[in-house]
This record gives sequence, structure tokens and C-alpha cells, in this order.
Amino acid sequence: MYEDIRNNKIKTGLIICLFLVVITLIVYYVCMAFDLGSISIVIAMVFSIATSWASYYYSDRIVLSVNRAHPADQEQYNKLNNILDGLMVSSGLEHRPKLYVVDDPQPNAFATGRNPQNSVICVTTGLLEKMDYYELEGVVAHELSHIKNYDIRLSAVVSVMVGFIVMLADFVSRALFWGRGRDSDEKGNPILMLIGLICLILAPIFGTLMQLALSRRREFLADASAVELTRNPDGLISALQKLDSDPNELKSANNATAYMYIVSPFKANAKDGKKKKSSLFSTHPSIEDRIEAIRNLK
Repeated sequence: MYEDIRNNKIKTGLIICLFLVVITLIVYYVCMAFDLGSISIVIAMVFSIATSWASYYYSDRIVLSVNRAHPADQEQYNKLNNILDGLMVSSGLEHRPKLYVVDDPQPNAFATGRNPQNSVICVTTGLLEKMDYYELEGVVAHELSHIKNYDIRLSAVVSVMVGFIVMLADFVSRALFWGRGRDSDEKGNPILMLIGLICLILAPIFGTLMQLALSRRREFLADASAVELTRNPDGLISALQKLDSDPNELKSANNATAYMYIVSPFKANAKDGKKKKSSLFSTHPSIEDRIEAIRNLK
């Protein structure tokens, strides 16, 4: 587990560095395409540093805003707060995460933040209504494990950065389609421009694949850590079964943040009742695989 925590910290640093390079090349290509000349590389560097800084320090606020979450006060959400207080004792964490709630009938939850000192656990009203005490405890323990394992820093940064790259790529493609090409004598570095064009085309694809691969790996670890915290694998197993069988689709669900939830917020196969197997493009491992892994811990 400690090795995974260390690896998560290293991966976050590498992803931010990679993001800096990719955004710099894309913006440089865009600036040269719109005839901004030799100042293009300066604009690209400033822009990439600013977006990386914002993604790191404000990723949790961005994610909460996208999902329209609001704080879970002690009086209204007493059971949720009490469960978290109990788990804090066994988790060994010094800083208590903030609790947020999303008004939605689908039972689901996610954790976000850049570190345990600035962390958030967010649950839906559907989760609070449909889970019993031990099932809710298992879900909260799962999200608390993401915080303890530093998954939240990695997932929040990747989520915001991949989402930003996708939006940037879409904006640039539309602008270049409707705008004009380069028609001046000012020439930029052709190699950098070529690399920038390649990044513009392929970055959203590779970013999404990286996002999905990171998600599947960390869900198994968070399940195991949650069982370690609660000493009650049956509670988490029952919760996963309820989460999987619920037909509701999360209204605020989007591709940029879907992999952050304990289960996928999309219910593509809910109507025909078929279970979808985990694949390269799945945001989560299958519920069957997760339950089998938990049972093997017993």
C-alpha cells in the first residue's frame, strides 16, 4: 500500500510535467497557425504553466462545481457525519475530509482534493436513502481510502487536465475550421509545429486511456483498504451490488469525471438488463471482479 501511495505521488508529478509539455506544444502550434509570430512560444509557456497551476490547486472546486455539490452539514446529515468520524479513528488520518452532497436519486460517491489536508468526500442523496448503515460505511470507507492512498490528487489532476485538453482540442479545431490559415511570411519551428499538431489530435485519446487505466487499478486497492478500515467485507459487497443494480443515471455525469465515482454513473445497459464486462474503455472494473477480489480477502 505504501508503495502505491509513493507511486501515486510520482505519477502526479510526471503527469503535470507531461501536461506542461503537451499544452505548450499545442498552444505554440495554435499561435503560429494564427500568425502570432515569435511571441508564440512565450504565450504557450505562460498559458501551460497557468493552467497546470490552476488544475493542481483548484481541481477539487472545479469537480464539485461540475457536479453541483453542496456541503453536508452536521444537523441535516448526522448519520453520514457520524460514520466518517468513526472511520477517521481507524484510518489514522489527521485531517478530516469535508463532506458534500449531490442531489440525485442515483446512489454514488466520489472523493477529490489535492491531498488529505484538502480533501472532500461527496455522496449523492440516492446513496443516503438506499444504503443501510453498514453499506454506507463501506462506501465512505472506500472513498476515505482513496484519500489515504493519495488517489484523489492523481485523479483530480488527471480529470481536470484531460477535460481541459479535450475542450482545447475542440475549440482549436473549430477555430481553425472557421478561421483562416497561416498566410504571412512569419515561420515558426516546423518540428515543434508538427509535434504540436500531433499532440492536438492524439492527446484527448491518450489522456482518456490513461484516465481509464488509472481508475481501474485504484478501485481494487480502495476496496481492499475499505475492508481493512471497517473489518466488514459484507457491508461493502452489499453496497456494490445495490450500486450496480440501481437503474438511475446521474444527471450531472460527464466523461471527464465519471471515473472518479465508486461505480460508473452511466447506466448504458440498464434497460436490457445485460451486464457489461470490463474492457480497455471501461472506467471501472466489473462489479463481479471487485466482489470476487473482496471475498478473496476473507
